[in-house]
Amino acid sequence: MMKRQSLTLALLATVLASSACAQNAQYGGAKNVPEFQPAFENQTRAPLLSSNVALNVEDVATGLSNPWGIATLPDGGYLVTEREGRLRYITAQGELVDAPIAGVPDVHNVRQGGLLDVALAEDFSTSRVIFLTYAKPMGGNKSSTAAARAVLAQDMRSLSDVKDIFVQQPPSPTPMHYGSRIIPHEGFAYITTGEHSSRQEREFAQDLDKSYGKIIRVTPSGETPSDNPFAGQADAIDTIYALGVRNVQGAALRPQSDEIWLLSHGPRGGDELNKLEAGANYGWPVVSYGETYGGRPIGSGQPRAEGFTEPRYYWDPVIAPGGFAFKTGEELSAWNGNIVASSLNPGGIVRLTMDGDTITGEERLLPELGRVRDIEIDKDGSILALTDASGKVVRITAQE
Repeated sequence: MMKRQSLTLALLATVLASSACAQNAQYGGAKNVPEFQPAFENQTRAPLLSSNVALNVEDVATGLSNPWGIATLPDGGYLVTEREGRLRYITAQGELVDAPIAGVPDVHNVRQGGLLDVALAEDFSTSRVIFLTYAKPMGGNKSSTAAARAVLAQDMRSLSDVKDIFVQQPPSPTPMHYGSRIIPHEGFAYITTGEHSSRQEREFAQDLDKSYGKIIRVTPSGETPSDNPFAGQADAIDTIYALGVRNVQGAALRPQSDEIWLLSHGPRGGDELNKLEAGANYGWPVVSYGETYGGRPIGSGQPRAEGFTEPRYYWDPVIAPGGFAFKTGEELSAWNGNIVASSLNPGGIVRLTMDGDTITGEERLLPELGRVRDIEIDKDGSILALTDASGKVVRITAQE
């Protein structure tokens, strides 16, 4: 009897271990920090989805070099940044115009630096104003995350009236973790910054007198809104809107709302999806759902603590997110309202379903795309993915 019971328990353990291995494989591997438990249901590893939609992937444009950001023009065509410091125009027919757009600011093209995001002003159709973010050279091999506004010529060949509206302070000697998404919304520009990665500098994400690891809010001309949460506070930079982030390379406006959501790189584990709130402190580097690349604890060694805002979702192991978008439009309309996020590692795209502010499901798609740096939704609802190493803009639709 004891032998039969032991055999049954052994078989059960084998089945459970096999199931756990299968689930780990579907989520990209075993957790780096398995002892960390989520703060609420579906904060991580939400139920896996299968949309059962056959997807078609076609090249829109090829021949790009380290593309980072993409913006869709209202009359067709696209603007794409290349980290080396070039702003490229792709026509509505998918032709990559050979000559880069002139007038782009000089960039610090070292490691993760360079020309980064591009976005259109809310009144672009009449003003022709665009925004660029970039690693600004500051002398002595130092650089800062910067955001500039400029006017794009009607012939798509040049920029004029180029002016910085934000420059991160102080300059950093470490060409890493620039953050650098920009979202124009309701007369403001929201800019994400990173904390430049080094052990000393990451601590600055908690310092209000430095703009490392912050979300910045300024007017389109670079002035400070009077209702910013730290405006007028002694020893605080008044353009800071939220703090305590590591390296936010994704930011998107949720349709039919004023909500801005953020995607941040974690260390080993701990990529985060956060909802932006004025004055929020997201905890880095005091708390994290990940660990250092060497396997050591981050900060307090805890995933959460009082006074810090919890991520709405996190990944362990990471997806290494770049840009993302909320799905809209007629194409693949069953996904409308979902988050479509880029993944640099393991690659492809990640789809998240939502109920209010809660993630209800996750699907991994198109790993064969490799490193995806940014996602944009075209006017017809098709998904545009910007691939990093292969230098392409691809369009994702449902197969007919």
